[in-house]
Order: sequence, then C-alpha cells, then structure tokens
Amino acid sequence: MNAYEVRGLLAELIDENPFAIRAVLKILSVEFTGTVPTLAVTAEERPRLLINLDFVQQHCRTAEHVKAVLCHEFLHVLLRHTTMQGPLTLARHLALDAVINAIIHRQLGEKYSSLMSSYYADAGGLMTLLRPMTSSESSRFLDHKSRRHGALPQWWTSWNGLYVGKLLADDIERLAQDLPATACGAPDLDRLLGNHADDAPLPEALERALERARREMNGGGIWRGAGPGANPYEILVSPKQAALADWKARTLGVLRRHLEPAPGARRAAVPVNARLPVLSTSDRRAFLRATWSPFLPEAEWSATATKPEGRAQVYLDVSGSMNAEMPLIVALLGHLSSWIRRPFWAFSTEVVPAVIERGVLRAGTSGGTSLECVLEHVAKTRPACAVIVTDGYVENIERRRIAALAGTRLHAIVTRDGNPALLRDAGIAYSQLGRLPS
Repeated sequence: MNAYEVRGLLAELIDENPFAIRAVLKILSVEFTGTVPTLAVTAEERPRLLINLDFVQQHCRTAEHVKAVLCHEFLHVLLRHTTMQGPLTLARHLALDAVINAIIHRQLGEKYSSLMSSYYADAGGLMTLLRPMTSSESSRFLDHKSRRHGALPQWWTSWNGLYVGKLLADDIERLAQDLPATACGAPDLDRLLGNHADDAPLPEALERALERARREMNGGGIWRGAGPGANPYEILVSPKQAALADWKARTLGVLRRHLEPAPGARRAAVPVNARLPVLSTSDRRAFLRATWSPFLPEAEWSATATKPEGRAQVYLDVSGSMNAEMPLIVALLGHLSSWIRRPFWAFSTEVVPAVIERGVLRAGTSGGTSLECVLEHVAKTRPACAVIVTDGYVENIERRRIAALAGTRLHAIVTRDGNPALLRDAGIAYSQLGRLPS
C-alpha cells in the first residue's frame, strides 16, 4: 500500500461519505509522516491529516482496513470535540475508542472491523473491548449465559453489549473507572489508534466542517443522557431521528452487499490532487510566492490513483407506490456511487436513463410497472451485476427468462410493504427492507 493508493482510497471515502465524513476530509491536506504513530488531524489554521505510511503498510491488509482507520480518526475528532465535557482521562480514552470501533463494526461490517480484530488480537484486559469478539469467544459467552460454560469476567457482558449496540460510551468509561487495574490490566494509551495526545482547540474551518458532519449523521447510540453518576453528555438526536438513521444504516448495508464489486474487479484510474512542499510547474501562484517568501510554499500536484470500477447497473421502480422510500434510497445510493455504472436506470413499463441531482431522482415515467422491460435491458447490456429496487408488484415472469440471464448477478431490493411473491416464484433473489419509521 503506497501513498498514491492511500490517496485513491481517500477519494473513494469522500465519494462514499460514511458517517458524513466528506465535510471534514475535503478541507484536510494530506501528509505522510513518521511523526505520528498512526494517524492524526492537526489543530492548525489549515488542518492536515497526518498518516504514518509505515503503520498502514504493516497493519492494513485491505482497502477496507485503510478506510476503517480513516473513519476511526474522523469519529475520534468528531466525538472528542463536539460531544464531550471534562478532561480526557485514561478511562475516557478507552471508552471513546471502544465505542468508535463498535460503531464501525456495526455500520460498516466485518471487512472494516477486521482491522481492529488483527491489531488488537493480542490485547488483554479491558483493551479487549477495542475489537469484536471472535466466533469462539462469542460461543463461550453464549455458553456462559446458558450456564454451559464456567465463569467469565463480568466485563464480558459489557463487551458483548457494546458490539451489539446495547452499551454506550459512558457505560464503558464507568466500567474502566470502576474496575481496578490489578484485576483487568490498565489500558495502554500507546496502543490506541489515532491521535490521543493533542487536545488543542480546533480551528474555525475544522469546527464548521465537524458541525456540518454532525448535522448530517446520527449521533444516537453513542452517548447516553446525563443520569446518576454519569457525566452530562449531549443528547444528539430524538428517538424518531435515531429510528430513521437505523433504517438508513440497515438499508445501506443491504445495498452495499449487493453492489460491492466482486474480488478481483477491474480498477479504474481517478485523478488525485495533493499539496506538497515541492514546487510544481502547474502551480504558478506557489512559484511566485517562492520568489519572495523565506519558506518553501506548498504547491498543487495532480496524480492518478486506482479505485474499483463500478460495474453494477441499478434499476429504480418509479411507479407511484414507491414514493415513500425512493427519496431515501436514492440518497443512500449516492453513498455507493463509485460502485454503480452510469447512468442509473428508471423503469415503469419501459427503461429510461435516470439522473440523481442533489439527492433527487430525475427520470421520465410512463406509469404502471413491468419487469419485462428490465429483463430485456439486462439481456441486451449484460452487466456483471444488476440490482432492481421495486415494490414487487410486477407481472408474472417465467423462470426461463431469469435462467437466460445466468451471466448476471441479479438481485431485487423490495420495500417493506411490497410483495416479493412474484419475484420469488420467478427465481429472482431478493432482500426485503425493514419498515420505514413513521
């Protein structure tokens, strides 16, 4: 994993925008340095994202691992500077990292959290909370609950609760404060990911970007409101917002599973811009500044990196019965746009190009719903993957029509109130979404 590849993954992450990370990443200049053990965001007027490339090369085996550690540092800065009061104690450092790793595990999946599984594989005591349980540890815990296994440390219940979303950061902080270090081992601050040393006030530009990110993402499921013996944490969202955010997260997970490029998918070149303390012939302003400034200015450099080529075709049912979920699904598809072949396709009784502009789907529709036009389009274009978003109210489809498309991985996403019966009868694999919160 070299610097150009990491920059390419940064570009992908900005495109995918998990946790509304785009607002912050777009204002950071990137610098590869050995002055930080892992990653850090500097508290400067022009904030920088510092990346230790040796750490990345040693511990990040996949693209998801790199994205996981980038998301970790973003969430670390976001939560530390927008939701916490009081000093950063050792217990709070541990609690913050544990809940961030659990959020990444629940929202992005095991491909991302496997970085924490390998990085903290040999951790002991409460440091174990920084990774999800292994399958054998989960089995031991379940056996313990059903009284088929001997005694386990009491904090294993907290460990399990954290990664299934039942425990929050202040629970972990209180646990770390209450348990004596002699019983479970003191947390090792030097092993934690990200920047835990700098607690300086943030510059205005970064504060604005964090505030924008916080407005866009759901902070529910991170901090509990003030209670007996707890520190006064801010309640970020209402239960209704949290329910909607949970629906979005689950729906995004379904879409991600069926749109993600298969292993070995072709990678396409993407432009990458960087600011380096090396003069560039394309940056005249930096060259002119170098003639009078005693310091070597940063110059704009352009390069290319690679990212998985989007090969999936998406077909959106634009019949009237899809009006409730469609705006939300369209917004979620924007997070996965790098995996989707353009244009999007809309269908009613015919397939037409669709465009998503600022989260709004723009496409012509003839009314009604027919899947036959989609199958004809798939047969003609032969994509590697095709995802159909529909309510399932379509005509009868003969199984031989689906068998003829064996070269395409075909999957349907069915709304909660839709009916997948005709899709199932035709042999089309499908996933049905959860109910949209009212």
